[in-house]
Amino acid sequence: MAELLNTGIDCDFLLHKEHGFPAVHGLESEDNQTKTVGDSGSDTSVNPQTPVLRINQLDAFELDSALEQLVWTQFSQCFQNCRPGLLTPVEPELRALLQLLLWRFTVYSSNATLGQSLLSLRYHSTLSVSPHYTPPSPRQKLGLALLAIGPRWLRERSHSLLLLLGLGSSVGGDGGLLRQGLRHSLALISGIAQLASIVNFLVFLRKGHQPMLAERIVGARPVFSQSNVARDVTYQYMNRELLWHGFAEFLIFFLPLINTRKVKATVHSFLFRGEQTGAEGAREGLSMWKECGLCAEWPTMPHMLGCQHVFCYYCIKSHAIADAYFTCPKCGAEAGQPEPVKLEVEVEMGAR
Repeated sequence: MAELLNTGIDCDFLLHKEHGFPAVHGLESEDNQTKTVGDSGSDTSVNPQTPVLRINQLDAFELDSALEQLVWTQFSQCFQNCRPGLLTPVEPELRALLQLLLWRFTVYSSNATLGQSLLSLRYHSTLSVSPHYTPPSPRQKLGLALLAIGPRWLRERSHSLLLLLGLGSSVGGDGGLLRQGLRHSLALISGIAQLASIVNFLVFLRKGHQPMLAERIVGARPVFSQSNVARDVTYQYMNRELLWHGFAEFLIFFLPLINTRKVKATVHSFLFRGEQTGAEGAREGLSMWKECGLCAEWPTMPHMLGCQHVFCYYCIKSHAIADAYFTCPKCGAEAGQPEPVKLEVEVEMGAR
C-alpha cells in the first residue's frame, strides 16, 4: 500500500511539473511557501481538470473522521454526570444526527467538507460538460449525505430492525426462514459494498480521484479551490510517516506470534545458569520452597512441573492453559504434568 501511494505521489509530482499545475510545499519557491492553506477565498478560474494529490484527498478524509469523533466526544461529555448508558439505546441515531448537522454546514453550504476546506479543496460535479468549475447539485449533495450516513446506521441497527419486524425471536417455521433469509441478504449486501469499496480504492490509487465510493456514485470529486495551494507537510515527513505506519502494522501482526515468556525464560537460564554455586545455591534451594516461581509469594497448594522449582497450583494451571508450550520460568525446563509437592515433616517430641 505504501508503494502504491509513493508511486501516486511521484505521478502527481510529474503532472504538476510538466503542466504547470498548482505547486505544493517542497516543490514551490520560497515566496509561495508564505501562503496558508486555510484561505477562505476561492478562485473560480481554477481549472477543475487540475489533478489533486492523492495524499491530499486521503488527508481530507482523515480530518473529517477525526472531526466527527471529536464532535461525538464533546457531545457525550455533556451527559457524563447522568446515569451510565443513557445514550447507548439511541447512539446510532445521535451519531447520524451529528453527521447530518456537519454535512449541512459544510458540504451543503460551502461544497466542501471541513477537511477539504483546510486543504483548499472542494467538490466538483463530474456530470457537467462545462470545462469550468461546476458545484454539485443539491441532489448530489443529498446523495453524498445518504451514502455516508445511511449504510453505517443500517449496519448498526440491523439487529434491532429484525426485532422490530418480529423476526428476531422466532425459532422455526416461516418466520425462522424469513429471518435467516433477511440476515443472509444483509450479510451479502454488506460484503458486496465492502468489495466495491476496495475496488474503488484500487481505482483511486491508479487514477488519482474519487477515493470514496459515494463520490463516484453521485458524480462528485475533489478539485482545487485556489490557483496556488501551499502544503505545510513535506514529502520527507509523509514518506517517514508511511514507513513507520507500515512498520507498526508489521509489529502488530508479528509480535503476538512470539512466545515472549519462553524467550525470557531461555535468556534467563542462559545468562544466569551456573552463577549460583555453593552457599548461594543452598540458599536458593531453601528459598524456592518458600515462594512461587511465578508470583513470588508463599506457594498456595504447591505443585511442581518436573524440575526442582515450586509453584502455586492456580498460577501454574492458568499459565499452562494460556500457553500450551509453557516452560519453567526459572530454569527453562519443559513443563510436565503438575504434581503436588509431598513434604515429609519430622516432629521431635521432647520429654518433659
